[in-house]
Amino acid sequence: MEIGKDYIGVGVGAFIVNRNNEVLLQKRAVLPEKGYWSLIGGRLEMFETLENAVIREVKEETDLDIEIIKLLGICDHIIENEKSHWIATSYLCKIKNGEPKIMEPDKAEDMKWFKIDNLPEKLTITTKKALTYYEKIKNLN
Repeated sequence: MEIGKDYIGVGVGAFIVNRNNEVLLQKRAVLPEKGYWSLIGGRLEMFETLENAVIREVKEETDLDIEIIKLLGICDHIIENEKSHWIATSYLCKIKNGEPKIMEPDKAEDMKWFKIDNLPEKLTITTKKALTYYEKIKNLN
């Protein structure tokens, strides 16, 4: 049985923002949404908290140590034509230590900082949803 195909997967994503109002995104090298820009993240493991999962995934994928600021929201990540179904949480995060580098080139073709108001067109469903949550938070302040 395959996670996200035969049963619903649980994913986590880090909306990492820097002082220049840029968000760190990676270009996916695997399905679902191969070739789209995505938050840094991955899947929840058994007996792991969501927050620990996002911290672990960011470290594994970028070698960054992050601090979680707050939960942004939850996304129904359903792609029927790819037969993929996930529930994904997104967290607003900041870097505590390190410089981002691609640690899993089989999963990410590229990684870049993008201005929040100048993002690439091909964004994953979860990234678009996290962006809407982030915009709502910014408008409250």
